[in-house]
Amino acid sequence: MLYAIAIYGEAGVFEALNGARQDEVMGGHRALQTALEARGDYLSVKLMPPSTAVTVDPPGSPGQAPLIVDGPFAETKESFLGFYAADFRDLDEAISFARMISSPVARLEVRPIAWAGGVISSD
Repeated sequence: MLYAIAIYGEAGVFEALNGARQDEVMGGHRALQTALEARGDYLSVKLMPPSTAVTVDPPGSPGQAPLIVDGPFAETKESFLGFYAADFRDLDEAISFARMISSPVARLEVRPIAWAGGVISSD
């Protein structure tokens, strides 16, 4: 079954760490990517900072265009930073891989996903 390992954290926290701590956190990501690559196809996405986002709000009434607003406006310090997606045997296996990137600078969510179509390519 396909699972996503979603990563949430506060913008700037990772960047504020000293170099050694950043290397330690990224070491977990490199280990996870190596382990996933050895198993087959996987997807890894790092989102750019929330300040680069725009929000598409629904139209106020039928026939109106959606409202495009600069930046996200969530009432939280924490934001969605990125995710991994891969095929795992079950939830327990997905959690065992998520543990590779567990750190004090981010919170992880492991959730089953259904592929809705499309093709992702780096080309």
